[in-house]
Amino acid sequence: MSVHRRVRRKPMAQINVVPYIDVMLVLLVIFMVTTPMMQQGVDVELPQVDSKPVQNDSEEQQIVVAVNANGEFYVDEDGRDARPVDVVGLANRVAELLQKRQEKKVYVRADKAVDYGHVMEAMAALQAAGAGHIGLLAEPPVKR
Repeated sequence: MSVHRRVRRKPMAQINVVPYIDVMLVLLVIFMVTTPMMQQGVDVELPQVDSKPVQNDSEEQQIVVAVNANGEFYVDEDGRDARPVDVVGLANRVAELLQKRQEKKVYVRADKAVDYGHVMEAMAALQAAGAGHIGLLAEPPVKR
């Protein structure tokens, strides 16, 4: 007769974390999808404020990107008349200008009638071009 001895296993000292990681990834995806939806429905009325004029400490001419009411982009480096460019042309032109400069500042001058999306397109293109600081230009309010 053979006697079978039951092999006794040692208790496992580690916790299996794979199911927890799966749950965390699902929660992360859910939060990533729902967060932009929560921010879209907010109605914002922006305040009008006085601001200080832009001071140019360097001798370099400022790079100004203009966005007109039709959503066309213009790059103005030295006060010359600029020709309209598309978003890709805007990024390429600004990247070319920034390579020659130490200061990576670019200013955006947008018409008040232009859609916010066009201004954001311009700012995204400027970031892709390597602009370190992007400023928005505005007129001071008319005092009555």
